[in-house]
Amino acid sequence: MKVARPAGRCAGPDVAARLPRLAVDSLAYSFCLAATTIAAVRSGESLTQALAGLAGEPSGARAAAQEIAYGTLRCHGRGDFILARLLQRALPHAQTEALLLAAIYRLQTRPEAEHTVVDQAVAAAGEMVGGAFRGLVNGVLRNYLRRRDELHAALAEDEPAACQHPRWWLDRLRQAYPQRWREIVAINNGQPPMSLRVNRRRSTPTAYRELLRAAGLSARQIGSHALILARAVPVEALPGFAEGLVTIQDIGAQRAAELIAPIAGERILDACAAPGGKATHLLEAADLDLLALDIDEVRTRRIAQNLDRLGLSATVLTGDCLSPATWWDGRPFDAILADVPCSASGVVRRHPDIKLLRRASDLRLFAHRQAAILDRLWPLLKAGGRLLYTTCSLFPEENGAQIDAFLVRQPGARRLCEELLLPCDEHDGFYHALLQKSA
Repeated sequence: MKVARPAGRCAGPDVAARLPRLAVDSLAYSFCLAATTIAAVRSGESLTQALAGLAGEPSGARAAAQEIAYGTLRCHGRGDFILARLLQRALPHAQTEALLLAAIYRLQTRPEAEHTVVDQAVAAAGEMVGGAFRGLVNGVLRNYLRRRDELHAALAEDEPAACQHPRWWLDRLRQAYPQRWREIVAINNGQPPMSLRVNRRRSTPTAYRELLRAAGLSARQIGSHALILARAVPVEALPGFAEGLVTIQDIGAQRAAELIAPIAGERILDACAAPGGKATHLLEAADLDLLALDIDEVRTRRIAQNLDRLGLSATVLTGDCLSPATWWDGRPFDAILADVPCSASGVVRRHPDIKLLRRASDLRLFAHRQAAILDRLWPLLKAGGRLLYTTCSLFPEENGAQIDAFLVRQPGARRLCEELLLPCDEHDGFYHALLQKSA
């Protein structure tokens, strides 16, 4: 396999030309794809961007590679801790290093198949840079198996590696949630639930559960229109998804529309709307004059696609909520949803690359932007109107502290309610604060 850039990307679009000696349904093939993805994330790409590079791969291999990549990244710090004790020096090839991390993850989660894992990892290494590191991969993995108990005992004494979170992240969780930080960490390291929102304009939870049963799937109802699947499935396995019967949306995210409680005829702004989950939820609840705004043109197109799929209508614009003069027509809004950019520390099990890509210094930058968004959007709200500030963060400086500071700056604002959802088996971590403008 030829390497096009240090991040470890495979060269060329043709699968057979890239990996001619590997069967596409082999673990070795999936290891190659996973290593490419992990190396890209370790070089600074988001996991979403990295996985997009696998779009042309066979579906089975792509799914297997995705599982390996997600699992490896969730185990943040564990593989690096082990490799540091098995390698005499840093590897000069990012993709081979990523392959070793993926193989160690697989050995930890599938110990009954250790011989197969090692064999297939070595086969994958044989397809990278002319097989230059094939022997090294074999030696490192077999050494890991010999020293596994010793290495895991040492790992248990290293808090960031044992907890699979960066040190600064653990320190903040410990300070904010002294009684629950370990529970939060354990949840963060697990699999997220797959939650659905039933489109009340086209179905009901009871009727949709019958469709799921007919498809061999089961779910339980949460609240009025939400379901949690017993097991996660590909979106194409959901009956009626293409016809707009349901949307995949976390239970915690669904609270946003419930807290705004839209009233028919209201003019509402969803200021950071892409990909449109909360905007479409509002429109399912009531007939509204809704403006869905997002700064990213590509993501804005996804809002329109979701509206079409669900049979809903809204005005969709690409624009910066920090520059209202470029898109606002001067008519005030009855309600504004400000789902602001944040650290995403509450959804890390769904986006495990965040553990690797986020820095402690990012929090100050996010907090500054969040404050600016609140200050710019508040004048667009009519007297007596409501603004919902929401994040998928667990860090207080992005949540309650942000709202406390805003209320000092805006004495005409009052907090109607505040809700912090810590991640659990039913939902990810979210913060919501509903504000009202004095009449």
